[in-house]
Amino acid sequence: MVASAYARVYRANSILTATPGQLVLLLFDGALASLAAAKEGFARSPSDLRRYEVINRNLRKAQRIISELSHSLNFENGGDFAPLMHRLYEYYHRRLYEANVQKRIEPVVEVERLLGELRDAWAEMLRQPPPTATAGRAPVLQN
Repeated sequence: MVASAYARVYRANSILTATPGQLVLLLFDGALASLAAAKEGFARSPSDLRRYEVINRNLRKAQRIISELSHSLNFENGGDFAPLMHRLYEYYHRRLYEANVQKRIEPVVEVERLLGELRDAWAEMLRQPPPTATAGRAPVLQN
């Protein structure tokens, strides 16, 4: 078995054994990887015929992942957190649409920064021990 096949098996097992919180983290990582690939597309020469294909494919992939994050929100138990995150994901999606239509890198850089901060906060939350008094409740942002 070649190394890429081992990597695919490892990735599949990681997904199958991940907790819901870890799956969200994997989605963040996938979106960020797609945004990085889109930025690489922007760095290609304008004469490169594949430039626009690379940009479009990766921005659309990031948008699909962000849509999945939005659709996974629990509005019944999420309190104020779920609607807030839904609006944030809509903003990310709109900015990536603008980047793709206008072929501008600035919205990609902005979404990558914001999504990276959100991803890091999520990863930090996963590292914390689960609260005992509020077990089963959705995480809530605090000021």
